[in-house]
Amino acid sequence: MATKGTRQFMRNWYAIEAIPLYAVIGLAVGGATWYLSRLARGPTVVWTKNNPTPWNDVKPDENTKLMDVQGRFSKSWTRDRL
Repeated sequence: MATKGTRQFMRNWYAIEAIPLYAVIGLAVGGATWYLSRLARGPTVVWTKNNPTPWNDVKPDENTKLMDVQGRFSKSWTRDRL
């Protein structure tokens, strides 16, 4: 006992022309979800709150860079993770 409006809606919703649109939107949402999850698992993201100010723990003779050009630091600083 579908009304005319319901029939028209279903006809447009399942139209053959709309299938590529649904595929593109699904691919975009899936890609965005994958990319955000990849960013959230990166090495610079820390999900713990045990040390909210890690920059206060860096000593004057510790290197925080990935590469030290001059090589004058004897030890490197690391941030505690899970």
